[in-house]
Amino acid sequence: MGSSPRRGFHVVFAVFAFCLWSLAALSPAAAEPWLDHYFADADQIVDADEEIPVQAALRDGEIVGYVFETVDFAPIPAYSAKPVNMRVGLDLDGRVTGVEVLEHHEPIMLVGIPETRLDEFVEQYRGKSVDERVRVGLSRRVREGQVTVDAVSGATVTVVVMGDSIMRAARIVANELGIRDIEAVARQEAEVRQDVFEPMDWEELKEAALLGHLYLTWGEVDEAFVGTEAEDVDVAPEGQEEETFIDLYFGYLDVPTIGRNLLGDERYERLMERLDEDERAFFVGASGRYSFKGHGFARGGIFDRFQFVQGDSIIQFRDTDMIRLYNLDPAVGRTDFREQEIFVMRSGVVFDPGMPYDFELLVMRQYAPLDSEFVSFDASHEIPDDYILRPEPPPDEDRPLWISVWEDRVFHIVVLVAGLLVLTLILLFQDVLARRPVFLWYLRKGFLIYTIVFIGWYALAQLSVVNVLTFTNSLFTDFRWSTFLMDPMMFILWTFVAVSLLLWGRGVFCGWLCPYGAAQDMVNNVARYFRVPQFNVPFAVHERLWALKYIILLALFAVSLHSLAQAEIYAEVEPFKTAVLMQFQREWGFVLYALALLAISAVNHKFFCRYICPLGAALAIPARIRLFAWLRRHPECGKPCQICANECEIQAIHPDGEINANECHYCLDCQVTYWNDRKCPPMINRRKRRERASRQAAESGEETRQGFPELEVPGRPA
Repeated sequence: MGSSPRRGFHVVFAVFAFCLWSLAALSPAAAEPWLDHYFADADQIVDADEEIPVQAALRDGEIVGYVFETVDFAPIPAYSAKPVNMRVGLDLDGRVTGVEVLEHHEPIMLVGIPETRLDEFVEQYRGKSVDERVRVGLSRRVREGQVTVDAVSGATVTVVVMGDSIMRAARIVANELGIRDIEAVARQEAEVRQDVFEPMDWEELKEAALLGHLYLTWGEVDEAFVGTEAEDVDVAPEGQEEETFIDLYFGYLDVPTIGRNLLGDERYERLMERLDEDERAFFVGASGRYSFKGHGFARGGIFDRFQFVQGDSIIQFRDTDMIRLYNLDPAVGRTDFREQEIFVMRSGVVFDPGMPYDFELLVMRQYAPLDSEFVSFDASHEIPDDYILRPEPPPDEDRPLWISVWEDRVFHIVVLVAGLLVLTLILLFQDVLARRPVFLWYLRKGFLIYTIVFIGWYALAQLSVVNVLTFTNSLFTDFRWSTFLMDPMMFILWTFVAVSLLLWGRGVFCGWLCPYGAAQDMVNNVARYFRVPQFNVPFAVHERLWALKYIILLALFAVSLHSLAQAEIYAEVEPFKTAVLMQFQREWGFVLYALALLAISAVNHKFFCRYICPLGAALAIPARIRLFAWLRRHPECGKPCQICANECEIQAIHPDGEINANECHYCLDCQVTYWNDRKCPPMINRRKRRERASRQAAESGEETRQGFPELEVPGRPA
């Protein structure tokens, strides 16, 4: 009986615990820890719609707003050609309640800009409405419905794209969920009248209001920077305030009266044939001291000094969107532009030729090594009604974007393919060329200059271990050929390298196609010409140092398995980006590192390639299955002859005479020695045997003639 109260207590406690468990099971799920950043006191996050990837934030069972990721609605490529993914909160009034950067592949982290600067930038969007037009940077004037946010010094392109992604994704979500009645424009409402054309010269085009115009004096630009940190930077000298800073014109080339008059009939027809059905072309030309294109432009980047704006659409251009325009048609009567180009608006960007549009120019002044101020100037333009109509536009053409990119880079592709064809012929006829050492020397040096200047500095097609890590990572995630086809130069070069690896080994790329490797080669050649002493480590030590680049490769690969973005940062062990892609326009630490390696190569041939380069290590691994071994050797090589081993500038020949194909750069110097019968001992012996045999044959013939006098022939004079 004494235990009865205890049993009763246990029963009551069990029932009470069961009730608590039931209430917990029926209550809303605990909110994610990040939810407070967007909605204070929200207690639950659930999927809002089965059709679109949006989550609803609940407070006491009531929806207080929505959370989504920008990459699901506005995956706009940034400077790295990949979108920046951000999580955005949107309340029921259409206002942004918070933004967080989830993932990016931008190179800004490699130049000293901390992640906190991006966090500070996106925080400026808190409270912004989808009805507002948000601009990044300072503006000379703020129009109705427009607000500005501060840019991030050194990362202007990145933050402009990020801001556009935030607001564009927010408007799409607001429209889809009925928060705002924002009509998504899926097609153009106006078309250009192709049947209207009037011959005009430059002045007539201006009078007909067919061209937009932006004119700035140096003094006007100085006034715009008053009150900023850059107020006293690059100001106009006294008396030069009225000097032209920039005199810029722009126009919509699809209008025949504009395009035909500026380009001439033949070039206009070629341009129109080159464009896809939903692509558009703009003309921009300017004179004055300021360049609208800029001078620090890099491969795959965005022109960050100007853009077109129409409504909510921000139209920016990448390097693949520009078509060179060296001169206007002579009949138009304008030849004094400092720079003039055609820019192509690609598929997927909305532009209505029947609506006004703005040209916005960004002027930057740098007042500290990593700090700058920006001011934007704009000019509006509207195509006159006589040149447009508003019919139903044709349906969009379903065509991969990479095809257009390839069409735009025909010149680059032709020159690259021609160079690779020349290199293929060199490899196929290497024995013939090796017997002509002077011609081969000039041919090789000329090709190295082509590699540095065209492949490197012009086409910016420097391969990197980052490409290897990205490709490997894509095999385990979401592999798509279209991603790699977006850059035709890199795709063609990698294809050739892959084939050459199987046929001849890594040396074809490292010795002929790597711009930084070619630069090291040329530096060492100049140093040898001036008799700079060379320092090579003993072969036993050199053989151990080979392993260093493989260790670096394995370390980068291990990091990439955890975070590809982190591996891209550590891949700066390669100086390729500094020396080739950015042409030394970086912070002094990166420049000093790249120059130091070049300086070392003056006394130790291709030091970086031999001991540090992770790309060379990555190429050496698949090269072990190469099909051909065309580098000829004599049985006497290394036993005892050491001429080739001593002369090999990268020490790829072992003391026993064997060529290490994993380290060989295929310079063909050893093949020149192989065929040299004045230098190579086996060839010298063969030459001497031939000469001895020739002398013996000549002496034997003379003795024969002396031993058998010529018989007299009747009727033949004695």
